Amino acid sequence: MCGVLVIPFATVGLLFGLFKERATKFVAGFNSFTDKEQEMYDRAAISRDIRNQCLIWSVLMLIGTVLSFVISPYMAIPTFIIWGFLFFKDTHMDPHKAFDKYLLK
Repeated sequence: MCGVLVIPFATVGLLFGLFKERATKFVAGFNSFTDKEQEMYDRAAISRDIRNQCLIWSVLMLIGTVLSFVISPYMAIPTFIIWGFLFFKDTHMDPHKAFDKYLLK
């Protein structure tokens, strides 16, 4: 299962790297803001952070895949636990709270 997730995470990371600020319209929560609200945020930083996040997840899943083949299939379990921690530490229910760190000053 780890190997299956490498490709989508890497693809999303590459798309955010290529399209930069234009890719922010695909960010959940941010796309629900009005155009006026979106102008208050640093779109380049949002895109860069999501790119980095997805590429880190892709590398993590690739490592989990290799370890699953080399050591034991059960190595996927700690890989998903680490991914779950990384995923949920940046997840917020309130979109304004999720993007507070990107407000332009």
